[in-house]
Amino acid sequence: MQANFVIDLGNKAQVPIISFSATSPSLTSIRSPYFLRATQNDSSQVKAISAIVEAFDWREAVPIHVDNEFGEGVIPYLIDALEEVNARVPYRSIISQKATDEEIEGELYKLMTMQTRVFIVHMTPELGSRVFDKAKEIGMMGEGGFWV
Repeated sequence: MQANFVIDLGNKAQVPIISFSATSPSLTSIRSPYFLRATQNDSSQVKAISAIVEAFDWREAVPIHVDNEFGEGVIPYLIDALEEVNARVPYRSIISQKATDEEIEGELYKLMTMQTRVFIVHMTPELGSRVFDKAKEIGMMGEGGFWV
């Protein structure tokens, strides 16, 4: 959201905006001639993730991501990369940045009822830490579960 705001300001003022931290693939220079990204976007990670899935011969993986542009921006690229290595995405788990511990726990319990045991997490460190703490607390971090 902050990047979009600054990009709009740059457009209105016709001033170049150079970002060293905006990684969402949805933030492109095509949208604004004044926006320059000085870092790789998140979609550059998906080939490495799909290579891990392929190396371990996992046939399914569930992305768990935050419910905002940051979380959603990379998911289409991730799903495409997983399909290229013949891995299916049976479900997408979406967690609000403002989710309570109970809401996180509820989503994790839903994931426990599924057969898939490979989870690919893409969210802010703060929310990710809470998700991992809850997953450990309810027994999802033990043998047979794989987290990327």
